[in-house]
Amino acid sequence: MKKILEKISIIFISIMLIAVISNASYEDVIMSVVKEPVATIKFGENSYIERKVVSKDLAKKEITIQLKVTNEEKAIKPSGELMLIIDNSLSMTEKANGDTKTREELVINSAKSLIKTLLTDNETLKIGAVSFSTSSEQKKEATTEDAKLVSELTDNQDELLKKIDNIKYDGPRTDLESGIELAKKYFTKENTNKYIIVLTDGVPNVSLGENLPYYSDAVIENTKKSLKSLSTIVGENVYIMLTGIDNGDLYPYDGTSAGQYETYKDKITKRTFNEIINEIFGTGTNPTIGKFYYITDKDIEETITMKIYSDLLGKAYTFKNIKVTDYFSKEIVENFDFSYVLRPTIGTISDKIEVPSNSITWQIPELEAGTTVITQYKLKLKENYSPEILDKILDTNPKLDITYDNKEGKSETKTTDVTPQIKLQEPKKEEPKPTPQKENLAPTPIPKAGNKGSIAMVVVLGMALVAVFYNKYDKYRGIK
Repeated sequence: MKKILEKISIIFISIMLIAVISNASYEDVIMSVVKEPVATIKFGENSYIERKVVSKDLAKKEITIQLKVTNEEKAIKPSGELMLIIDNSLSMTEKANGDTKTREELVINSAKSLIKTLLTDNETLKIGAVSFSTSSEQKKEATTEDAKLVSELTDNQDELLKKIDNIKYDGPRTDLESGIELAKKYFTKENTNKYIIVLTDGVPNVSLGENLPYYSDAVIENTKKSLKSLSTIVGENVYIMLTGIDNGDLYPYDGTSAGQYETYKDKITKRTFNEIINEIFGTGTNPTIGKFYYITDKDIEETITMKIYSDLLGKAYTFKNIKVTDYFSKEIVENFDFSYVLRPTIGTISDKIEVPSNSITWQIPELEAGTTVITQYKLKLKENYSPEILDKILDTNPKLDITYDNKEGKSETKTTDVTPQIKLQEPKKEEPKPTPQKENLAPTPIPKAGNKGSIAMVVVLGMALVAVFYNKYDKYRGIK
């Protein structure tokens, strides 16, 4: 029985002593952030990963750290050679539907704006231009005279703009094939990117060698074949804008071409304007080649300066197979609790700090341009921390890695050792006050509940009670 009582008393005293030491030291220890630099790793052209302290509650002995990955890649201006094929038929001088300006003004002003944007601060691109309609002399219709060179390939912006301003609009009909075939001749044989932009306000009704009947099956086939032939030179880099069609459901054999169908019905399949357009250019969702914009006059400026410009820039780079590894120091892993404040919305991340690497890993399969994704976690001092970390400057995250597939498709890794630093200190001991004269002695204050004095008193009283119990137990044994 005595041995059991001895064990109980030892356990009781030990618990009370630990409570005094632990509670007092955890409550009183002072936490400070010595340094909180932002760790940044740049990757690609404009993208970056950033780690920084976003909040701290030193009274609770905790800090919150954020990881942020941002893809800010920008589409690069095109390089190589670009030929503009511009409709210069008489219909371009008509007032645009619902506008005070002519169609020619809207198209040319927009084309000039596009040229300025593409050539400014871009020495890697040259632009040329041809015009097309049909010759003003009917006997020369459906010949190479239907198209004219406006400018050879050049990077001289002022010269090119001046030449485009001087285009004459005198052709009565539309021979797009002549414009395509002429533009093809002015591309070089250099191994560079090549582009075609077609700006027209009419449905092709003439092709090389085919001027009667207008809108014949041969015209449609020849024009479509010419468009498809561009794939061997420019691939799919063809951008076509067609405007000026007020009613696509009409048949083109009425009006000026009245009687053509009956006269040439063996050469014409009766189709509406829209049906002819679909035959030659396809549709916006299923174009014959490249991209096709079938629009109204009010959309001319937006189509040329924004949509076609965006097409030329292409899509900004999407990073793939991103892996972020954030490392923690051994002292942090052993003495701090880790928990997430905010989990990422893209990718997967470790549930806890992994050992023995002492790190968390964030896997991001894809990160598109213009996308930012973040995660936040909290580090909080444990109550049973090791006193060995006191008065030391601790690195929270001694290393940060990012691995990703670069634009060449190769895996690349970048690292930083920039880290926040924290420090834990015991409170400074107060200098003892001089002992006052006897007559000036103040009465000893009664310890307040919960402070060190009261806990110590509990321990002493407990020990006294155990001693009394032992004494009575021994007397009891003696009587027995």
